[in-house]
Amino acid sequence: MDALGVVIALVVLFVVAGAVMAVVGTVKAAKAVAAKVERHEAQARRAVENAALRAKSFAKPGSQGQLASARLSLRTSLDATRQVLEAGVAEDSQLSESLQLLARLDAHAVELDREMRALEREPDPGRVVARLPELKERAGRITHSAEAMRWAAQDRMRRFADDELARLGRECEDEAGALRHWDRVAGPDTASGAASAASAASAAGDGPKGLGTGGRLRAEDVLGLGEPLNRLADRLRKPHAGGA
Repeated sequence: MDALGVVIALVVLFVVAGAVMAVVGTVKAAKAVAAKVERHEAQARRAVENAALRAKSFAKPGSQGQLASARLSLRTSLDATRQVLEAGVAEDSQLSESLQLLARLDAHAVELDREMRALEREPDPGRVVARLPELKERAGRITHSAEAMRWAAQDRMRRFADDELARLGRECEDEAGALRHWDRVAGPDTASGAASAASAASAAGDGPKGLGTGGRLRAEDVLGLGEPLNRLADRLRKPHAGGA
């Protein structure tokens, strides 16, 4: 009975643990789906708002159109910078710091957009005209900061791509040289053969005269008596020729 009770307790424990894990998994999946739906909903809502601002910037003249144009430029710049940074952060962790700065910049942009949206509903045109330069100046500063980060990130990614391409080109050249291994083998042999031939020719040219042509040296030449003997022979020949 004790063993049966232990087995039943273990089975109940496993069932309870499985149920808890299933509930936790379901809750996590539901949260993920809800977050995804909320994100897509926010993106759709922002796209609709941007389209409305674009229409206002063209349709409404004066300060209202300028407000709509400033809001649209601010949103567009921040969205473009966010897309560039999020696309490159997977390969370059340095961009995570840029994303943090962009989040702080986006907080200022949200506050400024709220002020400009409230000013669009202001019934007093004079107040709108008075506030418009200051709001546009703040929007320009935020837009400039966002664009500076976006352009720097783009230049950084392009530089990394150029460096990688140059390194890949050198590796391809090294591999091509390894595939043409016969050029490296034949080259030193040919050079050594030419060097041996040149050495042999030089040795032959620097040898003693008379030996290179196959002639032999006479004993008189070696002893230095060649010239006196030649003169003596000439003197002996002259009387003999006269007597004849």
